[in-house]
Amino acid sequence: MARAVTQQRKTINTALAWAVGLLIFFPILWTILTSFKTEAQAINDPPIWFFFDWTLENYAVVQERSDYMKFLWNSVIIAGGSTVLGVLIGIPAAWSMAFVPSKRTKDILLWMLSTKMLPAVGVLYPIYLMFIKLGLLDSRFGLVIVLMLINLPIIIWMLYTYFREIPGEILEAARMDGASLKEEILYVLTPMAVPGIASTLLLNVILAWNEAFWTLNLTAANAAPLTAFIASYSSPEGLFYAKLSAASVMAIAPILIMGWFSQKQLVRGLTFGAVK
Repeated sequence: MARAVTQQRKTINTALAWAVGLLIFFPILWTILTSFKTEAQAINDPPIWFFFDWTLENYAVVQERSDYMKFLWNSVIIAGGSTVLGVLIGIPAAWSMAFVPSKRTKDILLWMLSTKMLPAVGVLYPIYLMFIKLGLLDSRFGLVIVLMLINLPIIIWMLYTYFREIPGEILEAARMDGASLKEEILYVLTPMAVPGIASTLLLNVILAWNEAFWTLNLTAANAAPLTAFIASYSSPEGLFYAKLSAASVMAIAPILIMGWFSQKQLVRGLTFGAVK
């Protein structure tokens, strides 16, 4: 009887998981389908599903109109650079909070997390003026710094959580063997926290890749990433849904492929230390 109830629960949980997964995937599926339609088919009412004249015209038009590789390269540099820089700063910060905590450590962590609740538009004007004064407007370096600072609280929080699961006695043993602070972090702590660091890297690459507010407001042409590439297909004349969908698919395809191939590492890192 108990086994039957357990099996029934597993079946229900599996069905619910599939339902949630399909619900989340549906907008992506609809965008992909729309990208292969004509503009007339894209706005047809009722919507046309799979039975339409499939065409690659939208992808051809998008590539002719825009320099896709330039936008892609900007996204790679901005997302990758901000993530790597954030992790390089986050590792020693998380180490100090995890292994040399003070009375205010939790307060500092909560304060850092509270900065994520601040509406971005509230600090846009001063940051925009600073970028003009420093000559960072429409530069990849400027966006790397901004996105690194935006995601740094998440990076430190995630690394802090992973480091807390590592026994401090191991680091003490390394110190007793003569390891310096640099050697302790590089050769003892970092290898033990590889799953957590990897998941932090992957998650923050995704966050930086999808960031639209700052990239649209602080770039024009030179440093514009793929989020600006998508936005360029919105015009005063209206939305060209088929071409907009094609541009969206081209923008999200790299990060979807990366997420698909690294999903095991991401899940492993997110559950690091959850089971002892």
